[in-house]
Amino acid sequence: MSQPNDPYVWLEEVHGAKPLAWVTDQNKKSLGLLKSDPRYQKNYNSILEVLDATDRIPMGGLSHGFVYNFWQDAKNPKGLWRRAAIADYQTKAPHWQVLLDVDALAKSEKENWVFAGAECNPGETRCLIRLSRGGGDAVVIREYDLKALKLAADGFKLAEAKSDASYLNDDTVLFSSAADGATKSGYAYKVRQWKRGTQVAAAPIVYTGEVSDVGSSAGVFHTKNETAAVVFRSVSFFETDYFAIKNGKSEKLPLPRSADVKGMFDGALIATLRQDYQGFKKGALVAFRENAPTQLIYQPGPRGSVESVSTGRDKLYAAIYDNVVGAVHVFTTNGPPKDGKNVWSDKKLALPGQGSPEIVSTNDYGPEAMFRFENYVTPTTLYFDGGNDAPHPIKSLPARFDASGIVTEQFEAVSKDGTRIPYFVTRPKNLSGPAPTLLYGYGGFEVSLTPGYSANFGRLWLTHGGIYVVANIRGGGEFGPAWHEAALKTNRQRAYDDFVAVADDLTKRKLTTAKQLGIMGGSNGGLLVSTVMTQIPDKLAAVVCQVPLIDMIAYTHIGAGTSWVGEYGDPAIPKERDYILTYSPYQNVKPGVKYPPVFFVTATSDDRVTPVHARKMAAKMEAMGQDVLFYENTDGGHAAAADHKQSAEMWALSFVYLAQKLGLKA
Repeated sequence: MSQPNDPYVWLEEVHGAKPLAWVTDQNKKSLGLLKSDPRYQKNYNSILEVLDATDRIPMGGLSHGFVYNFWQDAKNPKGLWRRAAIADYQTKAPHWQVLLDVDALAKSEKENWVFAGAECNPGETRCLIRLSRGGGDAVVIREYDLKALKLAADGFKLAEAKSDASYLNDDTVLFSSAADGATKSGYAYKVRQWKRGTQVAAAPIVYTGEVSDVGSSAGVFHTKNETAAVVFRSVSFFETDYFAIKNGKSEKLPLPRSADVKGMFDGALIATLRQDYQGFKKGALVAFRENAPTQLIYQPGPRGSVESVSTGRDKLYAAIYDNVVGAVHVFTTNGPPKDGKNVWSDKKLALPGQGSPEIVSTNDYGPEAMFRFENYVTPTTLYFDGGNDAPHPIKSLPARFDASGIVTEQFEAVSKDGTRIPYFVTRPKNLSGPAPTLLYGYGGFEVSLTPGYSANFGRLWLTHGGIYVVANIRGGGEFGPAWHEAALKTNRQRAYDDFVAVADDLTKRKLTTAKQLGIMGGSNGGLLVSTVMTQIPDKLAAVVCQVPLIDMIAYTHIGAGTSWVGEYGDPAIPKERDYILTYSPYQNVKPGVKYPPVFFVTATSDDRVTPVHARKMAAKMEAMGQDVLFYENTDGGHAAAADHKQSAEMWALSFVYLAQKLGLKA
């Protein structure tokens, strides 16, 4: 069964659910009641003040002698793409060179452009710009002239589609576009090599995958001595075949499908392993060289993970975590193994502990690197390293809330099968009893929830007496690939059991009660909270479900759903369908059961998950007489917000909703 282009038809004719329930008078009235709450405008103003603040850290990417940054504020809601010299960037008030004013471009071209990123060529003369209409995944790719400081009329240009493009050299790009043929998941499967001055239709195909794949794309790694072009054939979401592009032809590389390639350093492809390989354990950071044994760079322990990896001109960096607390390691090498010995050195950088240190950017063309550190009560600080392994702070985010009376603790809950599940509780130090509590989770796609600083949760929740909890459940990557695999496909229920175990542990510790506990999650986290809502309705007082998957029997026919079969399983396979039916929220919400109040948040322009899941569930629950609220933004794609005002509205509504339902008095 294929999905009709019109999601309303899909909703009404294929599934028979009441269409457009979210525009009913009752829903409009309920949203109006939220906005009439004095806290709504206060929250909105508070969020917008933080988002538009000029003292934010202008995070950016290092390239050649510059730091490139994308900046949005009240005067520039769609944003400015700009750059500053590396030395100047480190000063308090850098001199920014504006390259592209997206607001001015959108106005002149009468398009709802949302900036989706840029990549410059090795000679730093031109850049590929990605522009999305409304914030969806489909983009228009155009070329920018760094000398003329404007979009190039004669440059590379790709029509709107789910596309990728990278410079092979200054005058050649490798690209893949779904407009050239799409997989069942909606992504490209052909890679072309396009030379400047030739027609795009004449660009020779250098690789063709299969329609049954998730998709194929090309990446180009530029190092100090060489350029390596690699095709990534995503056989499934977690399995990839790799091909080198040489002289316009593809050549399969001897890497296992479980390898997750992160970059190139000193002639080696750097990757983490999702499965054991040649004596190396899953989760390991390794180096692959042609005609040489695979090298181990780092092997995390059983409660550890390699969270992120970045290659610079001179060094390799990795953010490595142990029990969800991290450190940044720097690695160097003298080439292939000698006499069977590993030649990689390992040094831990001097960054703060008890939080989340992350790699912001490394320079392919220079020695510099930048890092950030934060936790739930510590504002983000940006560190700069000029190449001597001595990072020093150059910019800090001012405190957005008073954290002097707030503490973070790490606890463990015991899941149904006995597995110990870590979670973080951030709360007022002097609690007089159970308090309104918001439990957040994700639990999928090997994504880790590490400690992060949030002005929204601090200003609108914690400082008003609320408790904020983040659960590190299975399905995530907190303890590496094994933690993720434990909740794959027909083991999915483990993620939900873990989340329920954390909820139960919170009440056992008397931090909260069932009448004060709310849960929140987005995307796969939206599936998490809507599933848990159907399984423990009597233990929850509110649910905020953002851009969710919900109908897991039909999900492969909606948006990019087919690409996630490796995570959830395939409803077309009877055994997997039977299992999915045991938890799929849309099929398990039942008449006659009282469910907690639920607030669905989605976006019309979300072309990844699409708004169909949330619309259907809201319609079905409303027809049952449940307490349902529905909010659909037009722009923003899968983020559900494209600018600061849209973000402020979405979060202001969410926090007022939670305050009302959970009894937060302030």
